[in-house]
Amino acid sequence: MQHFSSLEGVHLHESWLTIGSFDGVHLGHQEIIRHLVSEAHSREALAVAMAFFPHPAIVLGKRQNPLYLTTIEERAEIMGEMGVDVVITYPFDLQTANLSAREFIALLHEHIKFEGLCVGHDFALGKNREGNTEKLSLLGQEFGYQVELIAAVKNDDVIVSSSGIRTKILEGEIEQAMRFLGRHYRIKGKVIPGDGRGKTIGIPTANLEIWQEQAIPKTGVYAAWAKIRDRTFEAVVNIGVRPTFELETSLPRVEAHVLDFHEEIYGEEIILSFVARLRDERRFPNIEALVEQIRYDISRTKQLLL
Repeated sequence: MQHFSSLEGVHLHESWLTIGSFDGVHLGHQEIIRHLVSEAHSREALAVAMAFFPHPAIVLGKRQNPLYLTTIEERAEIMGEMGVDVVITYPFDLQTANLSAREFIALLHEHIKFEGLCVGHDFALGKNREGNTEKLSLLGQEFGYQVELIAAVKNDDVIVSSSGIRTKILEGEIEQAMRFLGRHYRIKGKVIPGDGRGKTIGIPTANLEIWQEQAIPKTGVYAAWAKIRDRTFEAVVNIGVRPTFELETSLPRVEAHVLDFHEEIYGEEIILSFVARLRDERRFPNIEALVEQIRYDISRTKQLLL
């Protein structure tokens, strides 16, 4: 899979294209991508995905919460695993937002000679979202492509959407989010020095530095898988302000106690895949009570991750 950060230098022929934000690459997005890859490869053409960043709603001030379910790199990686040949991360800005649908399609056509355009049920592009599927089909007659409209994917009669999944994550409803994503929710973080309190009580933790725009699950304790150096371990993850130790409210931290792992990994990355929320974060009367609870959290995690 090739990944471009703009249209500059991109010159493709015999391709099929999809366009969108694709944050999370959830079940709805996956249906579009599967159709794209199938149609393109059956014609020996390239499957091309153009993914906007930042999200258009954020650029246009329609969404105040600038949080994402996937990083740019993770989004492209998932698409590549699904068979997409080329991912173009298109830098969305106000100049792009002010292009008419025809102007944007003409710009694309200079770089990508696509024969088919696969889009979701609610897709529209161009200024004031004028480029709905009917308009795009008319433009297809001019620029030589056909439009394939992919129906919405529902789970429990609810349309799968990035905004809905984001809400589930922020509310700590990890298992519900997983059902809409089609996989565990993941966050990546670099291990940075903490205050070392975990070691002093016999339960060392990796303190993670997370991308500031990543949607972090609600404060609490979680069972998760931790991927370190291409190996996977069970982990108990605490997200919160550590009320037993901290007297004043501070920014939430993400700390992972990786089971049966004792190596030094400062500066390295851990990928956490959340499986279940175990409990709320709370203040304990003493260290002994905290340790006892953590031991119980570890036991529950081992049971859940069997």
